[in-house]
Amino acid sequence: MELKAEEITSVIRKEIGDFKERLTMENVGTVLQIGDCVARIYGLEQCKASELLEFEGGIHGIALNLEEDSVGAVLLGESTRIHEGQTVRSTGRIISVPVGDALLGRVVNSLGEPVDGKGPIATENMRPIEYGAPNVVARQPVKEPLQTGIKAIDSMIPIGRGQRELIIGDRQTGKTAITIDTIINQRSEFDAGQPVYCIYVAIGQKQSTILRVVETLEKYDAMKYTVVVAAGASDPAPMQYIAPFSGCAIGEEFRDTGRHALIIYDDLWKHAVAYRQVSLLLRRPPGREAFPGDIFNLHSRLLERAAKLNDENGGGSLTALPLVETQAGDFSAYIPTNVISITDGQIYLESDLFYAGVRPAINAGLSVSRVGGNAQNKAMKKVAGSLRLDLAQYRELEAFTKFGSELDKSTQAQLNRGERLIEILKQPQYEPCATEEQIIIIYVAGQGMMDEVPVERVKAFEKEFLSFMSSSYPDITEALKTRKELTNDLAAAIHKACTEFKKTFLGS
Repeated sequence: MELKAEEITSVIRKEIGDFKERLTMENVGTVLQIGDCVARIYGLEQCKASELLEFEGGIHGIALNLEEDSVGAVLLGESTRIHEGQTVRSTGRIISVPVGDALLGRVVNSLGEPVDGKGPIATENMRPIEYGAPNVVARQPVKEPLQTGIKAIDSMIPIGRGQRELIIGDRQTGKTAITIDTIINQRSEFDAGQPVYCIYVAIGQKQSTILRVVETLEKYDAMKYTVVVAAGASDPAPMQYIAPFSGCAIGEEFRDTGRHALIIYDDLWKHAVAYRQVSLLLRRPPGREAFPGDIFNLHSRLLERAAKLNDENGGGSLTALPLVETQAGDFSAYIPTNVISITDGQIYLESDLFYAGVRPAINAGLSVSRVGGNAQNKAMKKVAGSLRLDLAQYRELEAFTKFGSELDKSTQAQLNRGERLIEILKQPQYEPCATEEQIIIIYVAGQGMMDEVPVERVKAFEKEFLSFMSSSYPDITEALKTRKELTNDLAAAIHKACTEFKKTFLGS
């Protein structure tokens, strides 16, 4: 049977296409130099930036430097098994990780491989770790609150779904504690059938620290909606470098399927140090504080992927809480200033407050949320409106009274009110507070109904009063929960309940 000219042309084109594909797949190079998780490779003429490379022995790497006569790659495995002269193949794809519901409750490494001893992850759904951020048209304004369960944050520095809020402070000031409390607080949303899936990315931490976080989440039944991506201090720098991107890809799967996700990067200072190590080994020129020039681009393209999608794109969201550790409170250093400029606000934790017993040690003056009241319900916005100002005035007056001058009655009253506001904003770890309870206690303190309660008894008053409200006036709590608005009749009911409770409490 004779073939027509068009058919012959079609067959030839197909053969050429298959040949080109085979040529690409067989793009082979040779290891010239190896050391410190970095390899220099000769060949690989068709290699692309960030392409996944396959070394002998099943070890993978990522092509980062495309030079005139060689390719610089970082290794995602044990570099001692690779020797000069070995062959390297390009795979034609960038590195991907498994995604989907099968990862919930699991601890995985930067490649999405399980490290918790619970067997393989049953999913074939893969997603590249580097992916473009949604454009402006695909997004909608951040206006839906993400409740942390921490009174100081939900009232003064509200976080919305799709926001990027930096948590910054020295080591051992409670940064990780805030994020763990936030994950635990999402359990009520999960139980209500409106889950916020959480991804906790641990970068450069001790294995014992990561294990303690996982055990805490399991203790509070939070692992069922959480994925932990672990790149410990003992892991190679390239694994620490790709960890946040892998975690982001896992979170994007929830966002792009119309669901809500929260990702925590703990922390981006250690991530920047790992990237600096990789870059200097690849002989990239160092810049300020020896960090490479593209470190800003690295973090901005990571955090830009957090978004609240519009309804046409499913309405899902990915909220990012990056952490950055400062050295001796210097948040004007290179990496802190970079991440502050990329995010939509910051929660600044202060060592002096922490050691003074104010925990969480949030500095209300330096902390800010650029989304603000848009990410609060009407009731919270109403009761917390003057809270930040009251605290700022209290701090100023407190500093002034150190001079030992005589105080008039109004100043004394303001100081008394401030002391009680500070007390109610203190919160034990792993005890997130429901939004309606936060509204009640902040309203009571802000209206001066606790002014005659001794400072040392404020915490006991708060605990017993909230218990009294849930048992004797459950309709008030339920109304705040469903209506999300503090009407005049609800305010009057809270006032009446507080007066009634105060008689018994102060009498005892």
